[in-house]
Amino acid sequence: MTLAAVCAFFFLLTLSNALFWPALTRRRLVAQGAVTVLIPARDEAANLPACLEHVLRQGSCVREVLVYDDHSSDDTPRLLEAYVARPDSRIRAVRSEPLPPGWCGKNFACDRLAAAAEGEWLLFLDADARLLDHAIVRMLAEAQARRLTMLSCWPGIVMRSPWEKLLMPMLNFVVFSLFPGVLSLRRQQPSLGLAHGACLLLERRAYQRTGGHAAVRGEIFEDTRLAQLWRARGERAWCVDGQSAVRVRMYGSFDAIWRGFQKNFYPAFRHEITFWLFWTFHAVVFLAPFLLGNWLAVLFVLGARGVLAMRFRHSAWSVLAHPLCEGVTLALALSSRRLCRTGQGVAWKGRVYRAS
Repeated sequence: MTLAAVCAFFFLLTLSNALFWPALTRRRLVAQGAVTVLIPARDEAANLPACLEHVLRQGSCVREVLVYDDHSSDDTPRLLEAYVARPDSRIRAVRSEPLPPGWCGKNFACDRLAAAAEGEWLLFLDADARLLDHAIVRMLAEAQARRLTMLSCWPGIVMRSPWEKLLMPMLNFVVFSLFPGVLSLRRQQPSLGLAHGACLLLERRAYQRTGGHAAVRGEIFEDTRLAQLWRARGERAWCVDGQSAVRVRMYGSFDAIWRGFQKNFYPAFRHEITFWLFWTFHAVVFLAPFLLGNWLAVLFVLGARGVLAMRFRHSAWSVLAHPLCEGVTLALALSSRRLCRTGQGVAWKGRVYRAS
């Protein structure tokens, strides 16, 4: 099979995701059950107030809002105390505990939050996530209409700086150029589980049945691992396009983008061989056509970037700069592997994680 034919196949896969991957319904359907919003916060003083304000606008479906200060070194504790003291008694702080051996910080924070929750549904929300109007009732209605016990909303990514507009679209390209999104919704195979940790709605009883975050305690790539675990244990889990419900600004500079994805890249792979298969595939299929001057293959690659740019409202110049973006992605992957394989570990917010 020629390189152009391979690129054509993955263009068609990407096109199917762009056209047919379902979005969260925009209708405000009838939803039953109370939701507890759970926010793990480590050094989130810049994000926490806006996150809480957007949550509090969601209405009566929010039974309580629990925040876990994960030993922050900034003003997060003070800001949290101020919100707890406000007249809206739904906001509560969950007592911080020392991080036990073998746990990733966010996973332990989520576990402690879930243990304190009283709602029938648990909405895990990153502090940099911003909920749009009626987002929670729409998520809850979607989950109940489709008989799901896990619903993850893939957020719209807010991009402001030039580096964000250039590189952040690669996240969606890496996922939706290879992942069979439509097939994953039709077949509940564990290997097809997908989630975005910024926004996860889980039924509390299912969370308890599966073991929740305790079952993925040492996983840096915990969101998709949870989706795979959910399906492996007979629960129904979906990930849908949630741009109309939640937005997130993940990283604001080149350094933050590098460190953020370096943390997750190599740990996302369970085996060394799958990492190298991914790396080689991207180098050969999505970068080599530009270096070899295979213009038909180039058109298919740019076409895949283009259809995702339209679906997710990415900048056009990120599409045209694809070879540079792909090169940065491959270099980042190698850097993540080097840190993990040499035992140095990947660092994030003052903690070092050494993936096996």
